[in-house]
Amino acid sequence: MASKPGILTEWPWTWLGSFKYVVLAPWAIHSTYSYLVKDTTQRDLSNFLIFPMLLSRMLHNQIWISVSRYRTAKGNNRIVDKSIEFEQVDRETNWDDQIILSGLLFYLASKYLDNGSHLPLWRTDGVLWTILLHTGPVEFLYYWLHRALHHHFLYSRYHSHHHSSIVTEPITSVIHPFAEHIAYFVLFSIPMLSTVFMKNISIISMASYLTYIDLMNNMGHCNFEHIPKWLFSTFPPLKYLMYTPSYHSLHHTQFRTNYSLFMPFYDYVYGTMDKSSDSLYENSLTRKEEAPDVVHLTHLTTPESIYHLRIGFAHLASEPHKSKWYLWLMWPVTLWSMMVTWIYGRTFTAERNVFEHLKLQTWAIPKYNIQYYMKWQRESINRMIEGAILAASDKGVKVLSLGLLNQEEGLNSSGELFLRKHPQLKVKLVDGSSLAVAIVLNSIPKGTSQVVLRGKLSKIACSIALALCQGGVKVYTMREDEHKKLKAMVSNEAGHNLILSQYGTPKFVQIWLVRDGLSEDEQKKAPKGTLFIPFSKFPPKKDRKDCLYNSTPAVLTPKHLENVDSCENWLPRRVMSAWRIAGILHAMEEWNMHECGNMMFGIEKIWKASLEHGFRPSTTSVDPKPN
Repeated sequence: MASKPGILTEWPWTWLGSFKYVVLAPWAIHSTYSYLVKDTTQRDLSNFLIFPMLLSRMLHNQIWISVSRYRTAKGNNRIVDKSIEFEQVDRETNWDDQIILSGLLFYLASKYLDNGSHLPLWRTDGVLWTILLHTGPVEFLYYWLHRALHHHFLYSRYHSHHHSSIVTEPITSVIHPFAEHIAYFVLFSIPMLSTVFMKNISIISMASYLTYIDLMNNMGHCNFEHIPKWLFSTFPPLKYLMYTPSYHSLHHTQFRTNYSLFMPFYDYVYGTMDKSSDSLYENSLTRKEEAPDVVHLTHLTTPESIYHLRIGFAHLASEPHKSKWYLWLMWPVTLWSMMVTWIYGRTFTAERNVFEHLKLQTWAIPKYNIQYYMKWQRESINRMIEGAILAASDKGVKVLSLGLLNQEEGLNSSGELFLRKHPQLKVKLVDGSSLAVAIVLNSIPKGTSQVVLRGKLSKIACSIALALCQGGVKVYTMREDEHKKLKAMVSNEAGHNLILSQYGTPKFVQIWLVRDGLSEDEQKKAPKGTLFIPFSKFPPKKDRKDCLYNSTPAVLTPKHLENVDSCENWLPRRVMSAWRIAGILHAMEEWNMHECGNMMFGIEKIWKASLEHGFRPSTTSVDPKPN
């Protein structure tokens, strides 16, 4: 929102929320129906293609969003290093409003303008006129409109909304108040309306012009430089006819330079070109891929999780992972992406963050949750994990946190397999078990004297049970084999607090420490008001409305963890899992040791370190299970 919002700031369909597309529905349905039922001589192909063209524009924009976020996360050719936060993502969620507006205007023009319907596929003279009219009037008028928008009166009421984003993303290009978009549409309609009145407009000239506008808008705001230097060396005048991402980024950081639309010509003419444009271009073009200090290694969860990644749909990534009905419409795309990841999948950089002096990256293994439980997939998964570990070691990464990767401990013995194969490994492997234990122990209400432990025993579960027994808390188990395993780990004195329930689930214990996979029948055995505290990386499903559910072991991150604009799976904003944060703490404290396999770090020590670095416990109740 602008600092002093002017009239016509809000879009007319804002109140419709996610149902705003209904404003296009009557037009799209009528256009499609008419095309299908009318005689071939009466069909209007140009009117019928309006809706597919709008869909293609949305796809075009989304491709730019994904590519830009991937490239800026890796760091090579990145222009501006400042962070993007949730506030910017929320501000830019309505990037598709301008596509809806363009669709309405095209349908209206097709219906009411003479020569606005039944357009030919191609007219050479119309294409040439479109080029000339954009190069001349559109670029000239936009330059002066843009300068006017930077006058304090208009800037405070309209254009400051766009400039709230110092670090731009492709969709930042179209984030403007409604009134400002009207002015832009008037400008961009000059070539199209002129060719309509000259009767030489064509489907290709119109579609190509829109694609050109989208291409240049997205490119100018993508925050990574990719225009090759040889292009300007081969044809020097091109520097006056085409801007670069670094050229326009200076307008967002300096505000009073580089006003031109897509052609810098008028900045040269009127002396508003930033003097550092050429140097920033060359520096950005030669910038190498960033070498992180800490890498968080994770993987996909459900088939839909590809859309919830930061390089997927920005709005979905900024919210906790929940199934959306409209994603079912994308099952052909989802199925295709699954096939690609299964056959050609490679580890990729999904996100970057900064914590004080540490550079952080998240790398994703393109394997889904279910694959980690398939024995025939284990070799392939371990090969990918090993490749990521060796790549991190070669890059000089200090710590690699194993994230969700070792949810099934039989996969690689919680990372111990890789240490045995590579005993001289430079990068430290951290599975985050000690921090997860510390978070669970500190989320148990003060004064608790007894708990129930349910679920398959893991390294974390055993450590929690041991710590509780030593602290005088009674731990009830349901299975004899689990009781024997835990009994062998505790001292005789502490062993008195480990109790095998002879008569089923104790009805008087209201603190349950549980693992994912806890069935509805098992949850029904808990008394009313029970607090379920997960110790696993994945949460159990919430089947009891009369009980409370904590999130999986996680902490609320401090403000100095920067560039946080996406959620980690089902966790709320700025809440991150213990397995992710543990790597940061090991790097900050410079603990020169691994934590994987049977190795555990000091629970009190890592808990104290987490608090000292600003992390706070998060026991937020969430609706966790992605469906």
